[in-house]
Amino acid sequence: MTIRILGIDPGLRVTGFGVIDKIGNRLVYVSSGCIKSGEGELPQRLSVILEGLGEVIGLHQPNQAAVEKVFVNVNPQSTLLLGQARGAAICAAVLQKLPVAEYTALQVKQAVVGNGHAAKEQVQEMVKRLLNLPGVPSSDAADALACAICHAHGGQGLGALATAGYRVKNGRLVG
Repeated sequence: MTIRILGIDPGLRVTGFGVIDKIGNRLVYVSSGCIKSGEGELPQRLSVILEGLGEVIGLHQPNQAAVEKVFVNVNPQSTLLLGQARGAAICAAVLQKLPVAEYTALQVKQAVVGNGHAAKEQVQEMVKRLLNLPGVPSSDAADALACAICHAHGGQGLGALATAGYRVKNGRLVG
């Protein structure tokens, strides 16, 4: 059975997307790219994200979506704006009746690289290897593909940890 997963890395300027097929234990690359909302008023930029992802969903017909969760930045205004971009991305999936899973950057990196604090370049290289791509995808597309891979692996992936009795505090597992 094939499950098609849309991974989304939300951003107000650039929203990355990645589509993969999970066929048994195999992961197969379908598509990836970026939706650039440019400059301008917030409502128009959110509309570009919503419509752009709607087109991606219409074209590739995924069964499920996975979205990266937002972390609180030093600048609260940036966090609020990013949250609105993320909301537009989630709405695009929900409007197409897709179930949406959410993963933190720590979970995504742990699942794909085996290290929750991996550098962006490490994520890009592992995405390239796991999906047998001819080249390294852009940072935003790689993050979206990594989110889809994390979801395909049940949020566990290559670096699965036995977390019973543990919790995450400040991005670290504590007992």
